[in-house]
Amino acid sequence: MPNVETNTTKIIRRLELDGWELARHGAEHDIYKHAAKRAVVSVPRHRTLSPGVARQIAKTVGWL
Repeated sequence: MPNVETNTTKIIRRLELDGWELARHGAEHDIYKHAAKRAVVSVPRHRTLSPGVARQIAKTVGWL
């Protein structure tokens, strides 16, 4: 398995650079949507994410 970034700030910065926009704040997550893609990404509000959660976000947005 490739290493994925687990720092939430860096993940959010990369999402925004790739065109993902903050759709809304959930209770414990931030929800991001992309204008061209029909996917929704939920990013937990923690300083670091577990490798499994970070990997799932990367798969959803197409980084892996």
